Amino acid sequence: MNWRHYAALFVIGFIVPFLVSRFQSLPGYMDADYYFAGGIQLAEGRGFTEPYLWNYLDDPASLPHPSHTYWMPLASIVSALGMWFTGQVTYAAGRLPFLLLSACVPLLTATLAFRVSGQTRLAVVSGLLSAFSLYYAPFMPVPDNYALYMLLGSMFLLLAPRREDWVPVVLGALAGLMTLARSDGLLWLGLASLTVMWNSSRRNENTFNEWLRRIILAVFLVLLGYLLTMGWWHVRNLDLFGSLLTPGGGRLLWLQNYNQTFIYPPENLTRDSFLQAGWDLALQNRLRAFISNFSNAFAAQGGIFLFPFILIGLWQVRRDLRTKIAITGWLLLFAVMTVIFPFAGSRGSFFHAGAAFQPYWWVAAPIGLEAVIDWARRRGRFAEKNAPVFLQSILVLLALFMTVYLVNFRVIADGWAKDDLIYPSVEKMLIEQGITLGDVVIVRNPPGYFIASNRPSVALPFGDESTILEVAEKFDARYLVLEKGGTFDSIQDLYEEPQSNSAFVYLGEVNEAKLYRIELAR
Repeated sequence: MNWRHYAALFVIGFIVPFLVSRFQSLPGYMDADYYFAGGIQLAEGRGFTEPYLWNYLDDPASLPHPSHTYWMPLASIVSALGMWFTGQVTYAAGRLPFLLLSACVPLLTATLAFRVSGQTRLAVVSGLLSAFSLYYAPFMPVPDNYALYMLLGSMFLLLAPRREDWVPVVLGALAGLMTLARSDGLLWLGLASLTVMWNSSRRNENTFNEWLRRIILAVFLVLLGYLLTMGWWHVRNLDLFGSLLTPGGGRLLWLQNYNQTFIYPPENLTRDSFLQAGWDLALQNRLRAFISNFSNAFAAQGGIFLFPFILIGLWQVRRDLRTKIAITGWLLLFAVMTVIFPFAGSRGSFFHAGAAFQPYWWVAAPIGLEAVIDWARRRGRFAEKNAPVFLQSILVLLALFMTVYLVNFRVIADGWAKDDLIYPSVEKMLIEQGITLGDVVIVRNPPGYFIASNRPSVALPFGDESTILEVAEKFDARYLVLEKGGTFDSIQDLYEEPQSNSAFVYLGEVNEAKLYRIELAR
């Protein structure tokens, strides 16, 4: 690999997400809305607070509320850096760092591939596969953790086989950054500890005690590195909540359906309620999560046509420590997102978290194809000298064409952020109906509504109309927005018959969103 290879990969790696971003005027979905909105708060000097709530799991008391009590803050910090650097609080400024980070993914993927295979040609192919990233391509330019996770995961695997004394500290620091990006980054703290143990087991120690001391020291250094990057956030949580982790996440263990993520009050979500629902339901939910996550592994992470070559490639480099780390970590992630958090996993968390391992799958695919070509040549096929280059070019072209198809399907034809695009019109109508500055709105996507209106908002709670009134009472919310397809079954009657409940005064409809003023009994 030389600088020309890296320059070409960087340019291609930037052009692809840049072109995708031309069709994305908004973050497009709640996760990215939340990270970008958090970046706005930081850029405007309001710190880690938020005038919106997208769930009630940590039993919030009022608005504004401490931010990032469910999703972690790193993507918001990165988005804020773009705004600080440009001096503009705009979406273009907030996503700029993610475009640059996306451009770096092919560089680290190619570097990792060269370290594994030792072949420039295979490394370049891996870098191009990461540039044309198929299902991940629509999400690379937005303020989210995809590019961050791919880069951090690549760095981790690049350093893992090294045995210098400083490596455990850096692996711990990377695990801390990954936890600062996503709560499932804690898995990488375990992988860092496992890595240094593997490395220690390969040393020729004279005695068992020397080996044990080395392992204990290495794990201590991993924890030290982790605290260097993540410790300040644990201190913040201790100060606010009296615990290292935020209090709401534990309630996810007791979900019986995805909509309970938005349950109010959160005390209704307990171990007893989970057990009362029965083990049959729990097993059915986990079976559905298994099917969903396995499909994700084949299509989104495996790239469909890349999948067999990834498996063959991993077998070819099965003795490489990085392969052991990647497969072990991925299997643990699959288990966690299937058994422990089946709803979060099947609704996107497995796809999100799997991005950290994705560069290694792109490393393995060309190696697998090379092994297939070698096998065929031994049987008298593909004897032409340039056959490997030709077939690898086809692999890259397939990735390019499928990426174009998926971006067109997901971003252009389907309409990126089409649900959130109605919010400016909704806000305009509410202003015409007398809403005042500071009035709180109950809505499907509070961070998205905040981006469109700069208005405090809280999530539509899972429950019936009385639950909405409880939320309105607690957070002094005076307006309700019900969107087509964005309600729960228990309140569908209110959407279909908007004048059926005198506590909700129907104000009108805009873009199939129905607006209400909430009349609370005093």
